[in-house]
Amino acid sequence: MKHSVSALCLLASGLGLTAMAQTASMPSAPAPAGAPAATAPAGPSKIAIILFEAAVGQTNEGKRDIAQIEQKFQPKQTELKTQSDEIDTLKKKLQAGGTTLSETEKASLTSSIDKKEKALQRDAEAAQQDFQTEMGETLQTLAQKVAVVAQKYAQDNGYSVMLDASSSQQQQSIILWASEQTNITKAVIDAYNTQSGVPAQPATPAPAPRTPSSTRPSGAAKTPPAH
Repeated sequence: MKHSVSALCLLASGLGLTAMAQTASMPSAPAPAGAPAATAPAGPSKIAIILFEAAVGQTNEGKRDIAQIEQKFQPKQTELKTQSDEIDTLKKKLQAGGTTLSETEKASLTSSIDKKEKALQRDAEAAQQDFQTEMGETLQTLAQKVAVVAQKYAQDNGYSVMLDASSSQQQQSIILWASEQTNITKAVIDAYNTQSGVPAQPATPAPAPRTPSSTRPSGAAKTPPAH
Protein backbone atom coordinates (compact mmCIF):
# COMPACT_ATOMS: atom_id res chain seq x y z
CA MET A 1 0.00 0.00 0.00
CA LYS A 2 1.23 3.46 -0.79
CA HIS A 3 0.55 6.42 1.37
CA SER A 4 -0.34 9.77 -0.08
CA VAL A 5 0.13 12.92 1.97
CA SER A 6 -0.14 15.63 -0.66
CA ALA A 7 -3.73 16.77 -0.13
CA LEU A 8 -3.45 16.50 3.64
CA CYS A 9 -0.29 18.51 3.90
CA LEU A 10 -1.64 21.10 1.50
CA LEU A 11 -4.73 21.37 3.68
CA ALA A 12 -2.62 21.94 6.75
CA SER A 13 -0.42 24.40 4.93
CA GLY A 14 -3.55 26.17 3.79
CA LEU A 15 -4.67 26.47 7.40
CA GLY A 16 -1.30 27.66 8.62
CA LEU A 17 0.99 29.03 5.94
CA THR A 18 -1.71 30.78 3.93
CA ALA A 19 -3.04 32.36 7.10
CA MET A 20 0.38 33.84 7.70
CA ALA A 21 0.57 35.28 4.19
CA GLN A 22 -2.90 36.75 4.57
CA THR A 23 -1.97 38.28 7.90
CA ALA A 24 1.16 39.78 6.39
CA SER A 25 -0.87 41.41 3.61
CA MET A 26 -3.66 42.80 5.79
CA PRO A 27 -3.83 46.62 5.90
CA SER A 28 -2.79 48.24 9.17
CA ALA A 29 -5.30 50.03 11.35
CA PRO A 30 -5.35 53.82 10.79
CA ALA A 31 -3.02 55.75 13.11
CA PRO A 32 -4.61 58.03 15.72
CA ALA A 33 -4.91 61.71 14.79
CA GLY A 34 -1.70 63.57 15.43
CA ALA A 35 0.42 60.44 15.63
CA PRO A 36 3.62 60.39 13.55
CA ALA A 37 3.40 58.46 10.31
CA ALA A 38 4.84 54.97 10.41
CA THR A 39 8.15 54.55 8.70
CA ALA A 40 8.26 51.86 6.04
CA PRO A 41 10.95 49.20 6.65
CA ALA A 42 14.09 49.73 4.67
CA GLY A 43 15.13 47.22 2.01
CA PRO A 44 13.15 44.61 0.09
CA SER A 45 10.88 42.09 1.84
CA LYS A 46 12.39 38.68 2.58
CA ILE A 47 10.54 35.75 1.04
CA ALA A 48 10.91 32.18 2.29
CA ILE A 49 10.24 29.05 0.25
CA ILE A 50 9.30 25.77 1.91
CA LEU A 51 8.56 22.31 0.56
CA PHE A 52 5.89 21.77 3.18
CA GLU A 53 4.90 18.23 2.25
CA ALA A 54 8.52 17.11 2.42
CA ALA A 55 9.02 18.96 5.71
CA VAL A 56 6.14 17.07 7.33
CA GLY A 57 7.17 13.64 6.08
CA GLN A 58 10.87 14.10 6.83
CA THR A 59 10.55 15.16 10.46
CA ASN A 60 11.56 12.48 12.94
CA GLU A 61 7.98 12.38 14.17
CA GLY A 62 6.63 12.01 10.64
CA LYS A 63 9.00 9.16 9.79
CA ARG A 64 8.14 7.43 13.07
CA ASP A 65 4.37 7.76 12.62
CA ILE A 66 4.41 6.64 8.99
CA ALA A 67 6.53 3.60 9.86
CA GLN A 68 4.23 2.66 12.75
CA ILE A 69 1.10 2.84 10.60
CA GLU A 70 2.69 0.82 7.79
CA GLN A 71 3.81 -1.79 10.32
CA LYS A 72 0.30 -1.92 11.81
CA PHE A 73 -1.24 -2.70 8.42
CA GLN A 74 1.48 -5.15 7.31
CA PRO A 75 -0.39 -8.26 8.60
CA LYS A 76 -3.47 -7.23 6.61
CA GLN A 77 -1.34 -6.73 3.51
CA THR A 78 0.11 -10.21 4.00
CA GLU A 79 -3.41 -11.63 4.40
CA LEU A 80 -4.53 -10.01 1.15
CA LYS A 81 -1.48 -11.39 -0.63
CA THR A 82 -2.37 -14.88 0.63
CA GLN A 83 -5.93 -14.50 -0.68
CA SER A 84 -4.61 -13.35 -4.06
CA ASP A 85 -2.20 -16.28 -4.29
CA GLU A 86 -5.01 -18.70 -3.49
CA ILE A 87 -7.10 -17.30 -6.32
CA ASP A 88 -4.16 -17.58 -8.73
CA THR A 89 -3.70 -21.23 -7.73
CA LEU A 90 -7.36 -22.00 -8.40
CA LYS A 91 -7.19 -20.27 -11.79
CA LYS A 92 -4.14 -22.31 -12.77
CA LYS A 93 -5.92 -25.48 -11.67
CA LEU A 94 -8.94 -24.58 -13.77
CA GLN A 95 -6.79 -23.79 -16.79
CA ALA A 96 -4.68 -26.92 -16.44
CA GLY A 97 -7.73 -29.14 -16.03
CA GLY A 98 -9.43 -28.01 -19.20
CA THR A 99 -9.64 -31.54 -20.57
CA THR A 100 -9.52 -33.58 -17.37
CA LEU A 101 -12.07 -31.83 -15.13
CA SER A 102 -15.75 -32.55 -15.46
CA GLU A 103 -18.18 -29.77 -16.24
CA THR A 104 -19.42 -29.92 -12.65
CA GLU A 105 -15.88 -29.53 -11.30
CA LYS A 106 -15.21 -26.64 -13.67
CA ALA A 107 -18.40 -24.90 -12.62
CA SER A 108 -17.55 -25.40 -8.95
CA LEU A 109 -14.04 -23.99 -9.43
CA THR A 110 -15.33 -21.03 -11.41
CA SER A 111 -17.89 -20.23 -8.74
CA SER A 112 -15.28 -20.52 -5.99
CA ILE A 113 -12.89 -18.20 -7.87
CA ASP A 114 -15.64 -15.64 -8.41
CA LYS A 115 -16.61 -15.60 -4.73
CA LYS A 116 -13.01 -15.32 -3.57
CA GLU A 117 -12.28 -12.49 -6.03
CA LYS A 118 -15.26 -10.52 -4.76
CA ALA A 119 -14.23 -11.12 -1.15
CA LEU A 120 -10.67 -10.05 -1.94
CA GLN A 121 -11.86 -6.85 -3.61
CA ARG A 122 -14.08 -6.05 -0.62
CA ASP A 123 -11.32 -6.71 1.89
CA ALA A 124 -8.74 -4.74 -0.12
CA GLU A 125 -11.00 -1.71 -0.48
CA ALA A 126 -11.84 -1.74 3.24
CA ALA A 127 -8.20 -2.09 4.22
CA GLN A 128 -7.17 0.71 1.87
CA GLN A 129 -9.85 2.98 3.29
CA ASP A 130 -8.79 2.24 6.87
CA PHE A 131 -5.14 2.81 5.97
CA GLN A 132 -5.78 6.11 4.22
CA THR A 133 -8.03 7.35 7.02
CA GLU A 134 -5.52 6.63 9.76
CA MET A 135 -2.58 7.94 7.75
CA GLY A 136 -4.52 11.04 6.76
CA GLU A 137 -5.61 11.92 10.29
CA THR A 138 -2.10 11.40 11.63
CA LEU A 139 -0.38 13.47 8.96
CA GLN A 140 -2.97 16.23 9.07
CA THR A 141 -2.41 16.67 12.82
CA LEU A 142 1.35 16.65 12.30
CA ALA A 143 1.14 19.10 9.41
CA GLN A 144 -0.70 21.61 11.56
CA LYS A 145 2.04 21.42 14.21
CA VAL A 146 4.81 21.77 11.63
CA ALA A 147 3.03 24.82 10.16
CA VAL A 148 3.20 26.56 13.55
CA VAL A 149 6.95 25.95 13.78
CA ALA A 150 7.43 27.10 10.18
CA GLN A 151 5.59 30.36 10.89
CA LYS A 152 7.66 31.02 14.00
CA TYR A 153 10.91 30.30 12.17
CA ALA A 154 9.95 32.66 9.34
CA GLN A 155 8.95 35.42 11.73
CA ASP A 156 12.05 35.01 13.92
CA ASN A 157 14.29 35.24 10.87
CA GLY A 158 12.70 38.32 9.37
CA TYR A 159 10.75 36.79 6.51
CA SER A 160 7.68 38.73 5.38
CA VAL A 161 6.15 36.00 3.23
CA MET A 162 6.44 32.20 3.18
CA LEU A 163 5.39 30.27 0.08
CA ASP A 164 4.80 26.54 -0.25
CA ALA A 165 6.67 25.15 -3.27
CA SER A 166 5.23 21.64 -2.94
CA SER A 167 3.69 20.08 -6.04
CA SER A 168 1.15 17.27 -6.11
CA GLN A 169 -1.47 15.69 -8.33
CA GLN A 170 -4.04 18.01 -6.78
CA GLN A 171 -2.08 21.23 -7.09
CA GLN A 172 1.01 22.40 -8.93
CA SER A 173 3.39 24.92 -7.42
CA ILE A 174 3.09 28.40 -8.90
CA ILE A 175 6.74 29.14 -8.13
CA LEU A 176 8.79 29.02 -11.32
CA TRP A 177 12.17 29.68 -9.75
CA ALA A 178 13.66 30.59 -6.37
CA SER A 179 17.17 30.89 -5.03
CA GLU A 180 18.25 28.01 -2.79
CA GLN A 181 19.06 30.58 -0.10
CA THR A 182 15.33 31.17 0.31
CA ASN A 183 14.58 27.48 0.96
CA ILE A 184 13.94 27.02 4.68
CA THR A 185 12.66 23.42 4.48
CA LYS A 186 15.61 21.78 6.26
CA ALA A 187 15.81 24.55 8.85
CA VAL A 188 12.13 24.04 9.70
CA ILE A 189 12.61 20.26 9.91
CA ASP A 190 15.55 20.73 12.29
CA ALA A 191 13.60 23.25 14.37
CA TYR A 192 10.63 20.91 14.64
CA ASN A 193 12.81 17.93 15.57
CA THR A 194 14.40 19.98 18.35
CA GLN A 195 11.02 21.11 19.66
CA SER A 196 9.32 17.70 19.45
CA GLY A 197 12.17 15.79 21.08
CA VAL A 198 11.44 12.75 18.90
CA PRO A 199 14.77 11.04 18.12
CA ALA A 200 15.87 10.15 14.62
CA GLN A 201 14.52 6.82 13.42
CA PRO A 202 16.99 3.95 12.97
CA ALA A 203 18.11 3.53 9.40
CA THR A 204 16.63 0.59 7.52
CA PRO A 205 19.41 -1.93 6.92
CA ALA A 206 20.35 -2.41 3.30
CA PRO A 207 19.59 -5.86 1.84
CA ALA A 208 22.52 -8.25 1.75
CA PRO A 209 24.08 -8.60 -1.72
CA ARG A 210 23.54 -11.82 -3.57
CA THR A 211 26.34 -14.33 -3.57
CA PRO A 212 27.60 -14.85 -7.14
CA SER A 213 26.97 -18.40 -8.29
CA SER A 214 30.56 -18.65 -9.55
CA THR A 215 31.89 -18.30 -5.99
CA ARG A 216 29.31 -20.51 -4.25
CA PRO A 217 30.85 -23.75 -2.93
CA SER A 218 29.53 -26.91 -4.50
CA GLY A 219 26.46 -28.20 -2.69
CA ALA A 220 25.90 -24.96 -0.78
CA ALA A 221 22.36 -23.67 -0.48
CA LYS A 222 21.41 -20.90 -2.86
CA THR A 223 21.20 -17.41 -1.44
CA PRO A 224 17.55 -16.28 -1.56
CA PRO A 225 16.92 -13.09 -3.52
CA ALA A 226 16.84 -9.96 -1.41
CA HIS A 227 13.39 -8.46 -0.95
